Amino acid sequence: MAMESSNVLLASSSALKMARGGRNSPTLVCAPIIAESVDKMVVNMEKAKQGGADLVEIRLDSLKNFNPHEDLKNLIKECPLPTLFTYRPKWEGGQYDGDEKMRLDALRLAMEFGADYIDVEIQVAREFNDSIYGKKPEKFKVIVSSHNYLDTPSVEDLGNLVARIQETGADIVKIATTAVEITDVARVFQITVHSQVPIIGIVMGEKGFISRILCPKFGGFLTFGTIESGIVSAPGQPTMKELLHLYNFRLIGPDTKLFGIIGKPVHHSKSPILYNEAFKSVGFNGVYVPLLVDDVANFFQTYSSADFSGFSCTIPHKEAALKCCDEVDPVAKSIGAVNCIIRRPTDGKLIGYNTDYVGAISAIEDGLRGSHNSNNTGDSPLAGKLFVVIGAGGAGKALAYGAKEKGARVVIANRTYDRAREIADTVGGDALSLADLDNFHPEDGMILANTTSIGMQPKVDETPIPKHALRSYSLVFDAVYTPKMTRLLREAEESGAVIVSGLEMFIGQAYDQFERFTGLPAPKELFRKTMGNY
Repeated sequence: MAMESSNVLLASSSALKMARGGRNSPTLVCAPIIAESVDKMVVNMEKAKQGGADLVEIRLDSLKNFNPHEDLKNLIKECPLPTLFTYRPKWEGGQYDGDEKMRLDALRLAMEFGADYIDVEIQVAREFNDSIYGKKPEKFKVIVSSHNYLDTPSVEDLGNLVARIQETGADIVKIATTAVEITDVARVFQITVHSQVPIIGIVMGEKGFISRILCPKFGGFLTFGTIESGIVSAPGQPTMKELLHLYNFRLIGPDTKLFGIIGKPVHHSKSPILYNEAFKSVGFNGVYVPLLVDDVANFFQTYSSADFSGFSCTIPHKEAALKCCDEVDPVAKSIGAVNCIIRRPTDGKLIGYNTDYVGAISAIEDGLRGSHNSNNTGDSPLAGKLFVVIGAGGAGKALAYGAKEKGARVVIANRTYDRAREIADTVGGDALSLADLDNFHPEDGMILANTTSIGMQPKVDETPIPKHALRSYSLVFDAVYTPKMTRLLREAEESGAVIVSGLEMFIGQAYDQFERFTGLPAPKELFRKTMGNY
């Protein structure tokens, strides 16, 4: 039931607008203010204003000492932005563990002193709203909230929950659920987009991250952005800076096309920085987000609308994603992996491509040409070279295929020999186990390409091959680009090899993907400049 509903959900931009019932007021950015003293809160309110927030959520339950009369007056007087007061009890995930009457009295006092919004939990909302009946200031609004820290219920259960919240007399509905899978978010989007009352729909946790970025598309009343990273009032909150300047939150609306990188892990990826900056620079109405996906087939089945327009694919999903495509480019088919999927606008079919090898192989060729100043006779400097690929996943296959096309002799090294053998047989090459690579030097001047995640943040001290074995290589390439200088590259350079960073492969394949995503020429200078900053 839930999955079918999610599919129905995200129809087209025009349908989204209709579903929103003409609600076109922009989604607000709210900064949670969490501090142990009123003074620190006042400082943070100013930071929130400078950072671009529309309002602040003052978390009274974070204060060490709280004198309601005095502190509420000061907080409201000193705040440069509209205020939302929350006094969250422990039983709903907050820090307050005292008398319930005192807690609700403090919220009523905040209303009297001029708060713009207060948040009360569904369990006490009816009683609270009855107590302020006839006393509410004209512009004051009550947000009634429900938090589920375990999972995200079915669409039917969420719809019933929203109805129960409305029945308490809520001005604004807030539901916060938890994502077990990224597909859970689709159910909250569906509820948000069809809601006839102002609604805040948040899905907590890393897999719920897109709920916080995409709410302007689906008509959410507000989202939360923290003043600095690490200080969050709920799991998965982005910073205000990320919301406003990385994801261009103010530019997102019902017509915005959605793109993203499918992977696991995925939050280390620099792709959102690159594409969002590029989209903005050329005036393309799109947003690019990290998509932490467990099951690729389920993801595509759930997010099947035309607005989910294009995807980059990274470890470990490049091969599984190929199976989800309706059509696959011949090169990607030969490689057996895709790193780019486009939803064709005319019929909604998923078309898979592999652009991985283009960026990597041309970067390696440039590295070789630079080091040997080889005459450009049109032959690839890879022709005849022994090209050792570490890793037998999608990227490994892509590089092996690309090197073979350029006339190199290919060797695949992998932790499991059988997997290496399988790919070597496919592309026409030799296979080794990774352990055998330590003493493999049939000739000098070989090329080494690491396509595994060994050495990627946070495990930056790891390397796939010991330093002594690097002496036989004239060039070493590492597909890992976080950090840019991996241990492998550092030790290769110390051993006298030319080194090529994974950043080169990343930028090369990004040119191609950008053009497929937008139909526009890639702003190559901007790409280089953007990545140069990282």
